[in-house]
Amino acid sequence: MAEDPLADDAHPQPPTHAERARTAEAGLARSLVGRPPVTPDAELRDLADVAASLTDPLQWDRYGEHGPVAALERRLAGLLGKPAAALFPSGVMAQQSMLRVWCDASGSRRVAIPALSHLLRHEGDGPRLLHGFDFALLTDGPSVPLVEHLTAIHGPLGAALLEPPLRDGGHLLPSWDELVAFGQACRARGVPLHLDGARIWESAPCLGHTPAEIAAVADSVYVSLYKGLGGLAGAAVAGPVDQVEQARLWRTRMGGTLFSLLPYAVAGLRGLDRELPRMAEYHERALLLAQRLEAAGIPVSPSPPQTNAFRVHVEGEVGDLDERRVRAMEQQQVRLSPPWVASETPGWSWTELVVGPATMEWDLDEAVATLVRAYLA
Repeated sequence: MAEDPLADDAHPQPPTHAERARTAEAGLARSLVGRPPVTPDAELRDLADVAASLTDPLQWDRYGEHGPVAALERRLAGLLGKPAAALFPSGVMAQQSMLRVWCDASGSRRVAIPALSHLLRHEGDGPRLLHGFDFALLTDGPSVPLVEHLTAIHGPLGAALLEPPLRDGGHLLPSWDELVAFGQACRARGVPLHLDGARIWESAPCLGHTPAEIAAVADSVYVSLYKGLGGLAGAAVAGPVDQVEQARLWRTRMGGTLFSLLPYAVAGLRGLDRELPRMAEYHERALLLAQRLEAAGIPVSPSPPQTNAFRVHVEGEVGDLDERRVRAMEQQQVRLSPPWVASETPGWSWTELVVGPATMEWDLDEAVATLVRAYLA
C-alpha cells in the first residue's frame, strides 16, 4: 500500500521547547535575567529619543564614517585607552579582522588560543576557512590560560588571544596578576596579544581595574555593544591607529561596511550611558544571588561569581527542566533562565544566569524562591 504523503500532516509533531519559548516571548511581563522584555516598537522609539538627544541629531554616517558612528568610536577609544577604534556589525567579523591584521604583519597565521574560545566553538570554522588561521591550543578545558600554557607552545605565533572571562568555561577570569603576566610574556616573545573583550565591561568590577587598564595589557581588544550594554547588535575593535585602519579594510572586504551603521552606534552610545555605570551593581547582585541560591541547595559555578554571570546546577534532565522553564513563560509570563544544558555529571543539568537591569527589579528573596519553586519542586 502506497504511503500517504499527507500522513505527517494528519499527525503533526508537537512544538519544541524552543518554538514554544519563541511564541511565549511576545507575552512576557518579567524576566529574571538580562534585560526586561521589550517590544520592537518600544525599543526603536527609545533609540529614536536617544538619537534626537545627540549633539548633531540630523547627521547620518555614510559607510561607517561621521555622525554617531564616529562619536561612538571616539568614546570607545577613550574608554579603552587606545589610539583608535572601529565599529563592526558583528563581533565575529571584528575579531577575525583584527587577528588577520596581526597575522599578516608577522607572516604567521598561527594563533595561540583557548580551546573554549568563541572563535573555535561558535563560528562555523570561519576563522580557518576564510583566513587560514592555524590555532595552537593554550588550554583544552574550563581553565584560564596562564604564562605556562603560552610557554608550552613552541615555534612562531602571529598572535595570541585571551577571552576574559572565558564564557564557555563558565565565565572564568584570571587574576589581575595572571592577566598582566600573560601580557608581559607575549610582549617579551614579540607576539601581539588580542583580548576577546565581549564581556570586558562586566569583568572590570571583579578584576578591580578599569576597562582601559584591562585593555592596556593587550595590543588590541574587541568589545561587544549588545551583551552587557544592551544594544541592537554590533561590536568594535580598538588598538593602534594603523592596525585599526587595516581592520577597517577587512571590514569592507568581508561586507561589513554597511551604507549606514547608525542604529548600532546609537544603541551603543545608549548602553555606555545607561548600562556601563551599573556593572559593579550587577556584579554585587550576582554575588548575593549566588550565595542565596547555594544556601537554598542550588550549586553555582564559579563560586563566588567573577562577573555578573554564573552557572546554576540542578539535579534533573534537560527535557524536564526546559519544560518547567517554558511553562513559566507561557503561564506566568516570566523568563527564568536560558535553556538548560546536560552536565558532565550524569543526571544533572546547568543553565546560565546573567544579572542585568531586569534582575535588579526582583527582590532577592523573591528571585531565589521563584527559582527553587520552578526547578527544585
